[in-house]
Amino acid sequence: MNAKDRERFFERLSELNPSPKTELNYSSPFELLVAVTLSAQATDVGVNKATARLFPVANTPEAILALGEDGLKDYIKTIGLFNSKAKNVIAACQRLIDHHDGEVPRTREELEALPGVGRKTANVVLNTAFGQPTMAVDTHIFRVSNRTRLAPGKTVLAVEKALLKRVPAQFLVDAHHWLILHGRYTCKARTPLCGQCPVVDLCRWKDKKKYLPAPVTSEADR
Repeated sequence: MNAKDRERFFERLSELNPSPKTELNYSSPFELLVAVTLSAQATDVGVNKATARLFPVANTPEAILALGEDGLKDYIKTIGLFNSKAKNVIAACQRLIDHHDGEVPRTREELEALPGVGRKTANVVLNTAFGQPTMAVDTHIFRVSNRTRLAPGKTVLAVEKALLKRVPAQFLVDAHHWLILHGRYTCKARTPLCGQCPVVDLCRWKDKKKYLPAPVTSEADR
């Protein structure tokens, strides 16, 4: 996809959704950090159900530490891998208190030093909580970037670097959310809704014709 088409791509997504947001519910950087940590191999809906119970009771590092690992598990046991996630969240809370006065740090290096926080989680927090132009590449963004040829790459890191280089600067902060939502609801893995896609004409996917509706013929052509 050339530079002109990339700009058109994001202009259209921006027109449809001028202020894209994460679908995880949170009210502070710490709540977001916990929610994103819990979201690995889980749905946002499932995480939101768990945090709707957890956050009114404990939404600071100190409060979650007071619950203890077993107490935390009671709130997140409906989420996959809840045992390891509880362990990581407790350890991350302790590190936040010991090294950051209980505040969520604003650098990738400091975030990735927290237990259970990898590059993708760090990028989500930096972008969503602090407005930094980072790109958290999940399965949706990886698929959309490669399928449309917006920013193809064989690895998650390669796609991340390509997007940071190719997304027009004015769209970079919000691009992460637009691409996730586009992949989640339109450019789906198994049944992409190409007939409803606002950027289908810009897409370079060779198989998109299979998912486009058949052209309507006039009575005279029948």
